[in-house]
Amino acid sequence: MNLLTIFLTGLLTGGLTCLAVQGGLLATAIAQRKEGVDGAKANKLLPIISFLLAKLIAYTIFGFLLGWLGSFFTLSLAMRIFLQVFIAVFMIGTALSLLDVHPIFRYFIIQPPRFLTKLVRNQSKSADIFTPALLGLMTIFIPCGTTQAMMALAISTGSAFSGGLIMMAFILGTMPLFFILGYSATSLSAKWQKNFYRLASIAIILLALYSIVGAISLSGATWLPDKKNVSNVSQPSQKEITIMITNNGYYPNNLDIKAGEEITLTIKNENAYSCAQAFTIPKFGIEEIVEPGTEKIIKFTAPEDLEKIAFTCSMGMYRGVFNVVK
Repeated sequence: MNLLTIFLTGLLTGGLTCLAVQGGLLATAIAQRKEGVDGAKANKLLPIISFLLAKLIAYTIFGFLLGWLGSFFTLSLAMRIFLQVFIAVFMIGTALSLLDVHPIFRYFIIQPPRFLTKLVRNQSKSADIFTPALLGLMTIFIPCGTTQAMMALAISTGSAFSGGLIMMAFILGTMPLFFILGYSATSLSAKWQKNFYRLASIAIILLALYSIVGAISLSGATWLPDKKNVSNVSQPSQKEITIMITNNGYYPNNLDIKAGEEITLTIKNENAYSCAQAFTIPKFGIEEIVEPGTEKIIKFTAPEDLEKIAFTCSMGMYRGVFNVVK
């Protein structure tokens, strides 16, 4: 275990891949300051620091638990789909509230509990701390593929202390990019605040829809187009198949397999740090983390019926399909 390597992984690759799926929650945390908080007077750094510290603490504790409990603590595929949709709905509700679409969407704006408000004695400050912190904690339910690889590493240590250190080092590496994004948004002049809220709302809705598409993909849907289609021409049918993991997805990602045959599938990852390293076949409940420089062998029996079987990364971002043929 090299903590420096783990930190650099978070700094150079984890920040970008995690920002793609968790950036919406950070944007939500910043945008929610519109409700009851004067953006010109509120501390610009409090929401960002609160979000990032809560995220760091949550993942460090989670890494501690992973090292202690091992694979027993892994979220099921169905639970991850549910959480991904739930958070997407929450983000859409927040965006519609910021756009003043209907008063009912105000219920999506998180307010600190009364006891906390009384304790802090400052509604503005408590809102700046509580809401972003809660959203930072929520990121643990939508980890990107690189984060899941770090989780697998934490599990493999069999040590609570080592697992906590791994997750802490990785999240520390991702924090600079999140901080730059958040501070850039909060440093806008008052003239641009209203425009920012509109743009943030649109961005939040787009990210939420993207999350829902990913959840649909995780359910095993085969009709979704692949935005990173590495090979759209199906490969000849064979019993032994090798799929390469790249930073742009899977190669090949359109393969024919014969009905009823036992398939030996080799997943190779030479040097890819994208979400694609979390390889998933929803229909069979197969989930494998293939870290850079490693490979995994998966065996399954093709169905008798002629159909399409989807495979995807753990967030539904990169996809492929097995075509069951005679």
